[in-house]
Amino acid sequence: MADGSRTIEIEAEAAGAEAAREAKAEAFEQAASKLPIPSGKRTQRVRRGKGDWHEFIVDVWITNFNSVEFGIFKHSRNRAKSRQFTTDMDVFAEVIEGGQRTGLIAYREELWKKKEGMDRRLVLRLFGDKLNWRATMDLMLARSLQLTIGARGIPVSAYSINTGEQVHNIYLERSANKWPLMPENYSFFVLDNHQPILYRLRRDMIDLGGDFKLYDAAGNIVAFLDGKVFSLGGKWRCRILRDHADPRLLHVLKLFCAKEVFARDVRNHLKALWRGVRSGRIIPKIDRQEADLYMNPRRMR
Repeated sequence: MADGSRTIEIEAEAAGAEAAREAKAEAFEQAASKLPIPSGKRTQRVRRGKGDWHEFIVDVWITNFNSVEFGIFKHSRNRAKSRQFTTDMDVFAEVIEGGQRTGLIAYREELWKKKEGMDRRLVLRLFGDKLNWRATMDLMLARSLQLTIGARGIPVSAYSINTGEQVHNIYLERSANKWPLMPENYSFFVLDNHQPILYRLRRDMIDLGGDFKLYDAAGNIVAFLDGKVFSLGGKWRCRILRDHADPRLLHVLKLFCAKEVFARDVRNHLKALWRGVRSGRIIPKIDRQEADLYMNPRRMR
């Protein structure tokens, strides 16, 4: 009987200690919730009204039968509107803002589909609705191979983005810190008056349609790229905080969505190049257009 009483006393003491710990933890949480949030530690999701976001859609077409290219002499007239619209340009997506088409996205079909090895390169171009050139995204093979070799075979793609009349290019790179089944990350920065504004694009952990979130340097979400699950070509509904809706950043995000159509093929291409270079079957060599992207800005002109 004494042993039974002692057992009851021990259980009561344990229950009391547990209750005390829970009460202490609850009091601590309540006190902590009243403290100001330190700089750089803000919550990632901030409730904002609809007017605080700039929204756009990138819609990839299923076929080439569209009003932009289909028709007699249509391609020639498009070339006449912009010298950036080369003979091998294939328009495959449109940008919609406010219910109106405001942009078109094309790629150099011959470079990507008909070339092989180091001659095969992805070049995307963003045009306005009237085919006035806005921006270009180039896959940089030499830089991508360098990063892939450093990552010991993990495909690490690097892109150079020319956003019109801006002095500085924007360089977008996939992170080599990529574990199997874990989401991939891309990073880049936009230079504003000698101040780099840093960003990171992260694929969602549960990803069905190509969903990404854009984070600033402090880890706050500033944009959502929501891929449509049931889409034959590809479709992204995007929204970005108006505080960050710089035209250059908008160009980057629109081209990034279009790039995702080719992302798997790009990774396979870089993997094959890495194997070929490693075995000696492929001798690395880049074309003049890519070589220009590495030019020394202080060279004699």
